[in-house]
Amino acid sequence: MALAPGSTEAQPTDETRGGLRKGRLGVIGIVFFVVAAAAPLVGMTGAVPVAIVLGNGAAAPGAYLVVGITLLLFSVGYAAMSQRVTNAGAFFAYVGRGLGRNWGIASAFVSILAYVAIQLAIYGFLGVVAAGQLGIMPWWAWALIAWALVTALSLLSVDIGAKVLGVLMLLELASLLITSVAILADGGPEGLNFGASFAPDQILVGGLAGSAGIAFAFAFASFIGFEATAIYGEESKNPKRAVPRATYTAVIVITVLFALTAFAMVTGMGASAAIDQTLERSGGLADPAAVLFSLASEYVGPWLATVMSILVLSSLFAGLLAFQNASARYFFAMARGGVLPAALAKTNGRGAPSNASLLTSIIAGLVIVIFAIAQLDPFLTMFSWFSGLAVLAIVVIEILVCIAVIVYFRANRGEENVFQTIIAPVIAIIGLVLGAYLLMSRFAILAGTAAEGVDPTVTPWSMSAIGWVLVLLPFAVLLVGFVVSRTRKSVNEELLRDVLS
Repeated sequence: MALAPGSTEAQPTDETRGGLRKGRLGVIGIVFFVVAAAAPLVGMTGAVPVAIVLGNGAAAPGAYLVVGITLLLFSVGYAAMSQRVTNAGAFFAYVGRGLGRNWGIASAFVSILAYVAIQLAIYGFLGVVAAGQLGIMPWWAWALIAWALVTALSLLSVDIGAKVLGVLMLLELASLLITSVAILADGGPEGLNFGASFAPDQILVGGLAGSAGIAFAFAFASFIGFEATAIYGEESKNPKRAVPRATYTAVIVITVLFALTAFAMVTGMGASAAIDQTLERSGGLADPAAVLFSLASEYVGPWLATVMSILVLSSLFAGLLAFQNASARYFFAMARGGVLPAALAKTNGRGAPSNASLLTSIIAGLVIVIFAIAQLDPFLTMFSWFSGLAVLAIVVIEILVCIAVIVYFRANRGEENVFQTIIAPVIAIIGLVLGAYLLMSRFAILAGTAAEGVDPTVTPWSMSAIGWVLVLLPFAVLLVGFVVSRTRKSVNEELLRDVLS
């Protein structure tokens, strides 16, 4: 693809032509990475109880379903674009092809911010959980052990990572499905009340500016990572077919799993008593994971609650590996295109982007050490701050991708239909813009950055200084990336091209 008018096109060298090992992943392998990144067990133990109590109560499952449908509509244009472009840069390659190089590079900066941030958040959460369950060492020591293992696995062939994630993910999904089926088969104290969880008036109870908006914000936060399917296109078998199939499969699996498990949790407690029961079982949300664990013990057996407590750790580890791979491939693609130093575009003998993986690990390791030395709370700061930042950044980029899809297909018509190229992306833009607004207005709850003396559950936009910094950071990084692109002279055609063309 031609670069923007006025730009200088540097010819790619051997060093910038680093290639990822092709043919390593099938549809299932890609889905493993993506579902692992969404960390379903962590979402069900952490986000759902909060969405029930602070959000729309028994209708929290409906909020997850609506968000899932919105992201499925986003996936329509995203998947259509993947038929035209296979590139490890995914998001920024699509934005660049539709809106031009400058916006593509700008979006790349924000994507890297998002993936590095969510990985940092998971390191903090894993450290807290491991220290709480296993003791022996402080949180940062457990985080560094996980860091070493993730670094080692990321340097191996991508299919080895997929196999590790596959085993962990299947165990995780099995535990959630067993619990859900057992509860729904029993019917709980009040039976199956679909209306309480999925009726539109119940989903929107309290209004988008109120409790319903809080539920939607947490639902959006739970889906982060699903969009990473296209990142693995270069390493997949028949990417023009594998990426679209993996995208749809991943979004559907995550949506059904989240909505089903959340509905089972509400059913197990009784729709009318969902809020009170959630508060009672979690000790006033002091331990939200206790809600799902207590339900698993009650409807299946204490053994499953024990297994789940262990799987939370494996779920977090799987998420770390998935986001390590995603971040590394973004650094790799940016370096191959001449935006970042060419050394980051080198791959090792196993076809892994080794230098990019090491850079990702160095950043994570430094942040872990800094938070440990500063004695900052790993959950209230490292996890809360970075997870809120990552979710907002990803939604901002998804909006740009939808706009790019519309623009690209207007200029490059093919066999794609109007639903794929206009209708679905437009509806997705509406939903995602609303999602971005909800995430920003309720950021104080998501990231724990409420202004002093203000109740964030009642007052939107009630953020402290650090909250405002985190909310504005994706937009600031987008601007910086745009300026860098305008001034960068070494960008080459490798940045946005279809590597299979």
